[in-house]
Amino acid sequence: MNSMDSLEHGDDRRLSSPAAQRNREPILAVLRSVLPQTGRVLEIASGSGEHAVYFARHLAPLCWQPTDPSETALASIAAWRDREALDNLAAPVRLDVTGKWPVLPDLAAVICINMLHISPWAASEALFAAAGRQLPVGSILIVYGPFRRDGEHTAPSNAAFDEDLRSRDPRWGIRDLEMVQALAVDNGFTCETVHELPANNLCVVWRR
Repeated sequence: MNSMDSLEHGDDRRLSSPAAQRNREPILAVLRSVLPQTGRVLEIASGSGEHAVYFARHLAPLCWQPTDPSETALASIAAWRDREALDNLAAPVRLDVTGKWPVLPDLAAVICINMLHISPWAASEALFAAAGRQLPVGSILIVYGPFRRDGEHTAPSNAAFDEDLRSRDPRWGIRDLEMVQALAVDNGFTCETVHELPANNLCVVWRR
């Protein structure tokens, strides 16, 4: 996930991610084009909660379910939710992608932003396996972040970012889109669209 900073001092537990501020509009444009009008969207690794608030505000009446394994992130999501008071933004749920997922009614989509490269490969495997089990046929899985394509980085900045990630944790790193695609196919998904977004990131849509 992206680095996050405290938004305010005092009792406010909201966190702010500069990357979330930058990429929310391009991601929203993709979501508008692929998400259904109603149902529930499960967000994996919601981080600060800014995406959840923004997307819930602009995609009502879709219900947005944020999750994260971090207590700090969950507190931030809850604080953003309290501040915005959106009827279609559910209370955050503690969820490790490799653990047991909640069973949600009317699940229409799963979205995961900036997790695959800052987590072990086992997290990617768990994401596609659980989404494949829980999403109804015809529903979608959306993943956003940097990817390698045909074994190559798409920009020098991504290559430098990848090196930095692996220096922090050798289990991390920018994934090959072809490997992720193979993982998706193994779990019953078909790649529907690949959107090239600013700052050399991709938003990939798979349908079960």
